[in-house]
Amino acid sequence: MKQILSVHKAPEKHWVGDGFPVRTVLHPKTDGASPFLLLDYAEPIRFEPSDEPRGVEEHPHRGFETVTIVFQGELEHRDSAGNQGKLGPGDVQWMTAASGVVHEEKHGADFTRIGGTFEVAQLWVNLPAAQKMTPPAYQELGNKSIPVAEISGGGSARVIAGDFNRTRGPAKTVIPVFLWDVSLPAGSRLDLPAPSGCSAIVFARSGSVRLNDNEEAAGLELAVFAVDGDGVDVEALEDSKLLVLGGEPIDEPVVAHGPFVMNTFDEIRQAVADYQNGVMGTLAVR
Repeated sequence: MKQILSVHKAPEKHWVGDGFPVRTVLHPKTDGASPFLLLDYAEPIRFEPSDEPRGVEEHPHRGFETVTIVFQGELEHRDSAGNQGKLGPGDVQWMTAASGVVHEEKHGADFTRIGGTFEVAQLWVNLPAAQKMTPPAYQELGNKSIPVAEISGGGSARVIAGDFNRTRGPAKTVIPVFLWDVSLPAGSRLDLPAPSGCSAIVFARSGSVRLNDNEEAAGLELAVFAVDGDGVDVEALEDSKLLVLGGEPIDEPVVAHGPFVMNTFDEIRQAVADYQNGVMGTLAVR
């Protein structure tokens, strides 16, 4: 099996805009996490009704993909490529920013008016240098389009991307990655099919699990595994909800500056200039 490299406790919350109180449980300097750059998790929180939608105003991205998973609540998205949509519980948005896109993310109109519990995760997936300046792309994966694989002994895995025991996720990915939303009842065991040559990460949204019989990860902890080795053994010590992700590492320099992730500082400076000069487009006034 894959060796455990590290287990990280979630840091304190911080606000992204006025709608996302998140914990950054993975960041670009996390060893062994490539091709993933960041994982923000907004744990369940109650929002009261409001007259104005909360969220993040217009901002750019270049050089990577953002993957947004809505567990509870509602999000609305629009971008400079003309894409817009509404995400509800179980829905996933896979946005390939690539050469550059400007977008905003806010609570949905109905959720804003009624209020309720909000729980969301956003993952940043790096792109190889050869794909960083390709045209942007957008996928909206409805809950009903995401297959559910039953797990022997109880539990299930929503297969968003990649292959889980012959169940294939609907996301079209630029590079080979897998992303599974796993639920396990207490006492169940699972051999995660994480192949050799790929990174593997297990994030415990809730509950507590034992990994490879020798390391525990409780709620809001993230475990990173070595690329070598095949598979990860998971035992649920409590009813647990996990995000499991992995992919082929990108062995290239990573230079990150705010919403831009490129390979050199010159490319970052160009990204800033392109955004300021409107090359990435703008959002239409509502």
